[in-house]
Amino acid sequence: MKRENETLSGSETGLASGSRSGSGMLRWWQKAPRIPTLLLFGVVAMALLGTFTLILATVEAERTQRQQAVRTGAILESLDEIVRATMSGETGQRGYFITSDERYLAPYREGQERYGAELAALRAKLGDDLPPEQADLLAQIGRLGDAKWAEMAGVIELVRQRRIPDAHARVLSDEGQLAMNGLRKAVADLESIEQVRLTQAAERATAAEAKILPSLAALFVVIICALALGLWQAMRKAEAEAMAANAAEIAEARDRADILAKELNHRVKNLFAVILAIVKMSARGDKAAAPAVDRIAKRIHALVTSHEVTQGSGKDQTVDFADLIAKVIAPYRSSSERCDLGGDDLVLPGRHAVPLGLVLHELVTNAVKYGAWANPGGLVRVHWSREGARARVTWEELATEGVTVISEPGSEGFGSALIRSSERQLGGTITRRFAERGIVVEMDFLLAGDQT
Repeated sequence: MKRENETLSGSETGLASGSRSGSGMLRWWQKAPRIPTLLLFGVVAMALLGTFTLILATVEAERTQRQQAVRTGAILESLDEIVRATMSGETGQRGYFITSDERYLAPYREGQERYGAELAALRAKLGDDLPPEQADLLAQIGRLGDAKWAEMAGVIELVRQRRIPDAHARVLSDEGQLAMNGLRKAVADLESIEQVRLTQAAERATAAEAKILPSLAALFVVIICALALGLWQAMRKAEAEAMAANAAEIAEARDRADILAKELNHRVKNLFAVILAIVKMSARGDKAAAPAVDRIAKRIHALVTSHEVTQGSGKDQTVDFADLIAKVIAPYRSSSERCDLGGDDLVLPGRHAVPLGLVLHELVTNAVKYGAWANPGGLVRVHWSREGARARVTWEELATEGVTVISEPGSEGFGSALIRSSERQLGGTITRRFAERGIVVEMDFLLAGDQT
């Protein structure tokens, strides 16, 4: 018996560990992120990409603006130097014309050198790839500047030749004035074009900066939502882990309870066997007691059968109610303990066997101790029927005429608690009322469903 119990405990422990390991495993689709999470992560990725693109565009616009500002500043500086060098040369030429002093030619020569250097620098700064309008203006600046310097060189040469009237006539002519005015206008037009380009670059940089701020705000909102979702997912994960831990503990406790119940059932059957052996040993050598011993042994066997049927045999099997009630009552039936059993064909799901068997066992035990069968001549009447998906069972006790039946006790005992628990497991109702000759119990429960 000990080895049998050890084997049973080992097998149940293996089942329990298998149950725990199975409950602890997660399928790959349970670990996979849910669709809303993927969508939010996709939105975050797109927002990051869009913001990154806008940042690059803003940086590029600002870089272009800086380059344009440097280019425009350099071009304006060269244009200003060209005009100032020409004016400096004109001042030296006029001083030499008036005084014939060679010292006035120094600013003229300096301006001429600066003019040539700045004109070359301007062409280099503008480059070869110029729009037609700027290319025309650059050509005009070079042509008009050269014409002005040619006019000044002619006047100086006439003065050196002492041809003062001719020099005076050339100074008073419109040749130099027209060239200088045209140079100033061409320089002003080119400066205007560069200023416009600088303004356009600044506007593009400003527009890019204006776009980046809402984008950063939207990205901030999306990141906050992502953080909130991450926190929610972490909370859900922690809750799921806690539930899994509780489920594992509940499964382990259920496994231990099943093992204890089976061990207790095994010991009860052993106790019946010992009682049966004692009864038979007591009748050895006494032939007169043999018939009584046989009757007692049969009742003990019937009681063992009743005990087995009230323990159930699995949720996936079915139990015939007529067979169940017959086996529960069989140990107590005799000519003085009468019973009336009858009803429709009623097949119960296996999960109903244990709670219903325990209720019937409690009722028949109470009938023997306190009810209709406490005195000879009592009657227990059990009728059952099926109405659609529901079953109805009526247990009625009729004590012998003149016998006082014990009414409902003042405090609730284990039997009442057992009936209430079985009522929940059956998914129905069990009502009791005390009539004049005994208790009447009415049961109403579903035959199918999710009740466990």
